[in-house]
Amino acid sequence: MKEEVLIRGKIRNRGKIQDRERILNQEKVRELKALEINFCSINGYKLLTGTIAVILVVLTAFPFLIMLSVSLQTMKEIYAPELVFIPEKAQFVNYVNAMKNGNWGRYMFNSIYITTIVVIISLFINSMTGYVFARINFKGKNLLFILLLVGMMIPPQVTMVPLFIMMRRFPLAGGNNIWGAGGTGLINTYTGLILPFIAGSFGVFLCRQFYMTFPKDLDNSALIDGCSRFKIFVRIYLPLSKPVLASLGILKFTGTWNEYTWPLIMTNSDSMKTVQIALTMFRDEAEVIWNQLMAATIISSAIIYILFLLLQKYFVAGILAGSLKE
Repeated sequence: MKEEVLIRGKIRNRGKIQDRERILNQEKVRELKALEINFCSINGYKLLTGTIAVILVVLTAFPFLIMLSVSLQTMKEIYAPELVFIPEKAQFVNYVNAMKNGNWGRYMFNSIYITTIVVIISLFINSMTGYVFARINFKGKNLLFILLLVGMMIPPQVTMVPLFIMMRRFPLAGGNNIWGAGGTGLINTYTGLILPFIAGSFGVFLCRQFYMTFPKDLDNSALIDGCSRFKIFVRIYLPLSKPVLASLGILKFTGTWNEYTWPLIMTNSDSMKTVQIALTMFRDEAEVIWNQLMAATIISSAIIYILFLLLQKYFVAGILAGSLKE
């Protein structure tokens, strides 16, 4: 009897162990299926996003590739009935001929000088104004900030004529008297090309939103130590503003470098032409020298590409920092 009881107990224990093993195996199977489903969904998401990214890259790069192809073609290949994407023989001489068509050293200097001065001054003014709106309380601050935002909604074409009149009648400049009459003012001068771009509503807004993320304890501690507001801005806020200033600098550099209408209005001599104005020399009433035009365009765009590659890690960080809520 005792042996039978022992045998039955062993059988029951074996059954319990088998049940437990069966349950554990089922749980493992469920976990594996769940992991497989998650793995498939993750791979599907990566495949979808990767495909979309490739399509966007191709669409973005295609115009540049066409521009590069045209710059290496002959005029006969450009005007051929069928599309010639790869030239029979790369015509690198088009780049040499393009740079010989006009004083391109002077044009490059004008654009680099104007753009550099605009970026340096505008970054300082925009960041300092953004600091004032973010950290200093004064009467009418909210009203002024609303007016600043309204300025972002006004098209530049609306202010172009009044701005030109202001530059033309600038007192004591270009032969003008104190009332702004008698001369040409700031027309055909570097100052006239720089002044309208040294400040902007968007730059102030971006810097203000960036500085709103800083703890107010920074200001309080510095004020207790005897720092003025200007010293707080220069010694604390400005060194910490690399991301937003880099992104704003890229946007400002690109906008000023690519500006066409304002230099066209304000300059009347070959020595004051910028790169964008100089590109029109490859077009006349008869035809457009497309290969040299595309070659000069690639050379003039190279500076922007290099600048973006050097500062791209700050660009996204600065834009995202300006998007945070108060």
